[in-house]
Amino acid sequence: MADVEQKDTVIIGAGPGGYVAAIRAAELGQQVTVVEQSETLGGVCLNVGCVPSKALIQAGHRLQEANDASTYGITTAGPATIDFAKTQEWKQKKVVDRMTSGVAMLLKKHKVEVIRGEATLDSDTQLRVIAPGPKQFMSRDTGRTLAFKDLIIASGSRPVEIPNFKFEGRVIDSTGGLNLPEIPKELVVIGGGYVGTELAGAYANLGAHVTILEGTPSILPNFEKDMVSLVLKNLKAHKVDVITSAMAKKSEQDDNSVTVTYEVDGKAQTIKADYCMVTVGRKPNTDNLGLEFTDVKTDKRGFIEVDDQGRTASPHIYAIGDIVNNGPALAHKAFFNGKVAAGAIAGHHTANDYVSVPAVCFADPELATVGYTQAEAKDAGLEVSTAKFPFAGNARAVSMDQADGFVRLVTTKEDNTLVGAQVVGPDASDLIAELSLAVNSHMNAEDVALTIHPHPTLSEPIQEAADIAIGFPTHI
Repeated sequence: MADVEQKDTVIIGAGPGGYVAAIRAAELGQQVTVVEQSETLGGVCLNVGCVPSKALIQAGHRLQEANDASTYGITTAGPATIDFAKTQEWKQKKVVDRMTSGVAMLLKKHKVEVIRGEATLDSDTQLRVIAPGPKQFMSRDTGRTLAFKDLIIASGSRPVEIPNFKFEGRVIDSTGGLNLPEIPKELVVIGGGYVGTELAGAYANLGAHVTILEGTPSILPNFEKDMVSLVLKNLKAHKVDVITSAMAKKSEQDDNSVTVTYEVDGKAQTIKADYCMVTVGRKPNTDNLGLEFTDVKTDKRGFIEVDDQGRTASPHIYAIGDIVNNGPALAHKAFFNGKVAAGAIAGHHTANDYVSVPAVCFADPELATVGYTQAEAKDAGLEVSTAKFPFAGNARAVSMDQADGFVRLVTTKEDNTLVGAQVVGPDASDLIAELSLAVNSHMNAEDVALTIHPHPTLSEPIQEAADIAIGFPTHI
């Protein structure tokens, strides 16, 4: 039996939630140890998720802008071309590697100990770390044993694999989709949620012909229909085929292609493509943590049950991010979860509040939402009104040739308190931050209307929508 090492605060996982929790815990005076099984820090988000996907999306936008420059009176000798190997190299070395090395630097700066290996709990106060490598000959007595005062589990999630679509060869998950060696001529995407729609749009912009197979009646079901309709319009313009209410049945592949069989209304159809990317959701990495040796409780889907500070049924074990049973599975939620859990260990009383967590889809155009929609507010027992201003009335959006979309505010009828907002259009991912602050701060629409926004900018539709909400519209 290995000697037991005494630790203060231990964190399993160095993804968005884990590394932020480590930094905050260190800032609050705790001695912190992070256990990470991957070679690089930053988790799925920095390595094979949020960050590299935005790099590919940006590359696609640049290519499209170069080829669409005639709108501005700019002509070139011929269509712009892309060296995808250089694109992938830039994505990895200049974006991903830079961000992950930055995380390593921050942890070192805060004197956080990083142990490489897979963590498995032995009890409510102790865990074992097995070094990376073959484990078939290792027993539970192998590796380092850590006793902790407090533990934060931030083990993240992994892609869901569906029957007859095993991730191998030309059937890939989103990680494989981000690391393709070439731009496919034909790409099938199973799942029209955030990830599927974003990567479908990226590869369409890069020149692939893409087919999205979505099992529900609409892609992006978490966004309102009038927002999604603009994304569908853009996908159609880029010749993306969107097939809804389609159930993927099986895949067959050879060295050069994959054939996907799917059903719509009980009728089987097939598509032949270079690759099939499956993006139907993610599941929590909680099944190999040894939770059965602790008092930690999970629900039927494997999510850990926590209170509003991330505390589990075991008082000194916390869980954050994608593995918990409340809040959306978003990196920025995990950031906040990590800060709250680290603070709770230090005796602070901040709690997680998920109403004001913004959600963003980097589609074309971008979609963003925070707080309640009108329907959700009604379900919550609130009487609300909406105020909507189109980007078509905004000088900056028109000058960018990106006038599709709108800003919508959801306010209470009683006193115009902002309880929700939606943005679809250029830079929606950035504009939603102001509205998240407003919702989180329980601001009145008049507070937003009286905040002077610079002209000409994309932020002005927020003020314009607030003017409408208080009954004094200006540019509509």
